Amino acid sequence: MPKIENWAQLPVAVQQHLLHRMHDRSISLSDLNLLRKWIETKPEVPEGAWYKDFGSFKICGHGSYPKTFLLRGQAATGKSL
Repeated sequence: MPKIENWAQLPVAVQQHLLHRMHDRSISLSDLNLLRKWIETKPEVPEGAWYKDFGSFKICGHGSYPKTFLLRGQAATGKSL
């Protein structure tokens, strides 16, 4: 199983999309800190679609790349981590 990539390893287009979504969805600094701590554990993720629910937001990805943020209540697809 692949491991999630850290920020520096993401393609620029993915970084820009995530930054845009963080702003649009008002992801807080405390939320981002939860995400950072999770990513630092180098979690294994499925090859396909996945999501991690942090309560106030979800991060969705595909393979080793996170792809977008969803708000609480928005439906996610893929394997729940």
